[in-house]
Amino acid sequence: QVQLVESGGGLVQAGGSLSVSCAASGSIFSINAMGWYRQAPGKQRELVASITSGGSTNYADSVKGRFTISRDNAKNTVYLQMNSLKPEDTAVYYCNADIRPTSFVRGYRAVWGQGTLVTVSS
Repeated sequence: QVQLVESGGGLVQAGGSLSVSCAASGSIFSINAMGWYRQAPGKQRELVASITSGGSTNYADSVKGRFTISRDNAKNTVYLQMNSLKPEDTAVYYCNADIRPTSFVRGYRAVWGQGTLVTVSS
């Protein structure tokens, strides 16, 4: 059983900073890409940022220059540092990881965290 547990999030004023983290636990042989998605009320879930096992990153245009994704492969953890937050960043943030649970299983499967709420007040 593999699970992703998010922490962080909360309420912050516009212009402020917040960080969230996500740790994978359970049966893990290797992890490929990890990422953060978000879903605002009434909107579809969208990719915020992703990072490969080698450290290559990708960001949504709306967060470039403000958010930074990083990961600690030894801890199976991914982080998202959010600066210069705007009210439109308010959403539930979900962690995602492509995980290969054991060496006997070929391929990776997507695992999702339970989500953590980030609220930015104006």
